[in-house]
Amino acid sequence: MKISTSLEFFMSIAHVQTIMSRRFDSKLGGLGFNEFIVLFHLSQSEDQKLRRIDLAEKVGLTASGITRILLPMEKIGLVKRESNEYDGRVVYVVLAPGGKRKLEEGLERAEIFMEDIIPTGKEKKLEELTKVFGELGLV
Repeated sequence: MKISTSLEFFMSIAHVQTIMSRRFDSKLGGLGFNEFIVLFHLSQSEDQKLRRIDLAEKVGLTASGITRILLPMEKIGLVKRESNEYDGRVVYVVLAPGGKRKLEEGLERAEIFMEDIIPTGKEKKLEELTKVFGELGLV
């Protein structure tokens, strides 16, 4: 059956994402890829905190999906909750000290892992692909 180039492209992206997530999960020292992404986004945000809904959007998950990821992370001290002092309905997810340490370890491992996956000299192609993703509104 013949499919469009666009559909084939997106199916390839999904396949690559699945493979990379599995590989990352095995290389990040007990930190899953989704947890790594959560910690990274928190570390990049102002005051290292985000509302759950904003974090879900950055990670590309639903509100309930991000909640399922955050509950065990909170139990083991990677993130914590913080209420908004002006609006009790707003709850922030905050990067905890344990999460900072785990992210630092994970970043080191991830960078080494990426050196093994992406050959030197492919940076220009990666920049072009990232630009295409941006033009498509995917990043």
